[in-house]
Amino acid sequence: MRLAIFAATGGIGTQLLAQALAGGHSVTAVVRNPAKLGDHAGRDTAGRDVHVVTADLSAPDPEVLARAVKGADAVLSGFGPRGRADAGHTGSGTRAIVEAMQTSGVRRIVAVSAAPVSTTPSPGRPHPPRHDPGDSTFMRYVAAPLGQLFLGKVFADVAVMEDVLRDSGLDWTVVRPPRLTDKPFTGSYRTATDRNLKGGFSVPRADVAHLMLSCLTDPATVHHALGVAT
Repeated sequence: MRLAIFAATGGIGTQLLAQALAGGHSVTAVVRNPAKLGDHAGRDTAGRDVHVVTADLSAPDPEVLARAVKGADAVLSGFGPRGRADAGHTGSGTRAIVEAMQTSGVRRIVAVSAAPVSTTPSPGRPHPPRHDPGDSTFMRYVAAPLGQLFLGKVFADVAVMEDVLRDSGLDWTVVRPPRLTDKPFTGSYRTATDRNLKGGFSVPRADVAHLMLSCLTDPATVHHALGVAT
């Protein structure tokens, strides 16, 4: 497949890029700083071209993004806030990606979200469930309130991103991991459709990337949010 990967130098994006290339896909890596691509810039070890597009999603250029996704079979987005200082750009940046896809006639997108978004209000979903059916008692009454206290703006920003995708008319899927780790790929992660996972406190970024790539060929995941955890 021909894939456009946004935020290809981030924690999830790095895993998406490596696994996509290992799987034989042709990749356009959309990044803010191409120098961070390291050995992936230019050609991979099998001689396949890795096309690099420089773009800043906090100040997107529509023409650049349209060129980046043109001809792609699907888009993968690892774009999201790394902390409170970055909150506010995910929704608008994703809207720019969606508009580029609509302009270029690309329909499939899989994006990383976050487990707490299932209960986070947004303009498009002002009254979400008070509790996610997959959350444990500890998650509902301790971890989730603490997360909202310290990272509420981050989750609100990602919730807006989900609004943008739901309203896009595209074939979207969002993947909602809990705490991300840099542990090695396991391949034994659990998933759930439109809910979180009981006892799912963390998941390796490599497993999240694997799931996102797997979604591309699974039509049952279209228009759904997938919980994932080890």
